[in-house]
Amino acid sequence: MPLRNKIRPHAPADRPSPQSRSIAARSRTLPTSALSPWGGARLALTAFFAVDGLLFAAWVVRIPDIRNQVSASHGALGLALLCVSAGAVATMPVVSRLCLRYGSRPITVASLALLAVAVPLPAHTHSVPALGGVLLLFGAGYGGANVAMNSAAVEIVSELGRPVMPSFHAGYSLGGLLGAGAGGLLAGTLTAAQWLAAAGLLGLAVTALAGAALLRSPAARPVGTASSSSISSSGSTVAGAGRVLVLLLGLTALCTAYGEGAIADWTTVHLTDDVHAGAQVAAAGYVAYALAMTTGRIGGTWLSVRIGQHRVMLLGGFTAAAGMLLAALAPLVPLALAGFVLVGLGLANLFPLAIAQAGAAGGPRGVALASTLGYGGMLIGPPVIGFLADATSLPLALTTVAAAAAVAALLPLAVRRH
Repeated sequence: MPLRNKIRPHAPADRPSPQSRSIAARSRTLPTSALSPWGGARLALTAFFAVDGLLFAAWVVRIPDIRNQVSASHGALGLALLCVSAGAVATMPVVSRLCLRYGSRPITVASLALLAVAVPLPAHTHSVPALGGVLLLFGAGYGGANVAMNSAAVEIVSELGRPVMPSFHAGYSLGGLLGAGAGGLLAGTLTAAQWLAAAGLLGLAVTALAGAALLRSPAARPVGTASSSSISSSGSTVAGAGRVLVLLLGLTALCTAYGEGAIADWTTVHLTDDVHAGAQVAAAGYVAYALAMTTGRIGGTWLSVRIGQHRVMLLGGFTAAAGMLLAALAPLVPLALAGFVLVGLGLANLFPLAIAQAGAAGGPRGVALASTLGYGGMLIGPPVIGFLADATSLPLALTTVAAAAAVAALLPLAVRRH
């Protein structure tokens, strides 16, 4: 995504941005379809987000089968799974530079193709080192797709002049629900190798079709900032403020992802062990959380337009904090389930809005930094909860998710001042 055209990143998110003020001017030079709320590029990119979520969920639901196949202990499996994170974190900065040089759209297509090719590979490994090796490749595709897709989405958000980033992440959530649901239903019918191969082929097919549409669509105006252009001229006041802004947004993503990672791994355990719910009800608890998050993201654009992005993030963080306290400490199953629904609604738009603003402030490098911090939060959340649960109790450990959500609610206030 070349940074030839600079824009000022520091207009408050709740006010009309330079992009929105120039929509009329751009409409004289771009086809009408380029500015359509649901034009070809936006639809194609939403499909990429959806298939990204589907492929990741398709892998996750078959982890137990792969663990048995490679005869891994819990510790060995944990080390192998860390390779996904290692591959993603190592790839994100590289992909941000590729987006700057070649544009975010072709890199999006390439990253999703790599992810689709990598998905079937774990089913053909027979040792932990081999599994770790292919998961490095899987993580590279997943991390690269994260940066490239969000960078492309930031361009479309800028071109439309509307905060539509939550709709892309709603596509990811819907894809994840579809992948997890279909993977669970077909677990008794298809082997892990068959299921992951089918998911990979579907991913390649969607990548080909959506990629053709995305690359054919009129290119969105590149987004850049003074901070990203100041890499060779450090010491600039504006550049320093831009870096601080991206860092604050990255910390917002980290706090949000900390909660998402913790809830993904500990919801069913908490409902079963502490609230004494049955296995089916415990599983329904996580489904309710995921559906609430998807619903919140679907309505995220509408809400952001009406009350402003910062207010959405502020209210969302405090809603998630209150919901997590209810879910963690309530003694009754219905109250705990209601708490998880509030957490899903509250966290829904924090991450996508933080990434969108980081991209507007720092281009692909801003997206890469915020995504890396966010991915780090998702990585540390589950083990931190586990260690705290051993030292105290799981309900008390889960209250740290409420604390992180409250911090994520307050950070946008600091962002606004920058």
